[in-house]
Amino acid sequence: MPTIVEYTDHKPPENRYPHLIVSPSRSHPCCFFDMEDVGVATRDGDWEYRFRRCRTCGFTVRVILRPIPDDALLTNLRQALAKSFMRNVPDY
Repeated sequence: MPTIVEYTDHKPPENRYPHLIVSPSRSHPCCFFDMEDVGVATRDGDWEYRFRRCRTCGFTVRVILRPIPDDALLTNLRQALAKSFMRNVPDY
């Protein structure tokens, strides 16, 4: 996955979302309690993600929110499950 985050210790942190986010290369203790969401959830391939950025130091990570299921695979799975739970009940 390409990313808009540039990890460097040679530039100050900067948030120019959605084009570029300059982030320190390592997290700090403040990152554990001072992270905020940046932008909206974005889909890339089979994943939905969002960026989270520390308000104090600017450290940014991409957080995977959920996998996006394959529609064809889900259709096949639903059909297989529907068939597997069918019973032939004799008429009396």
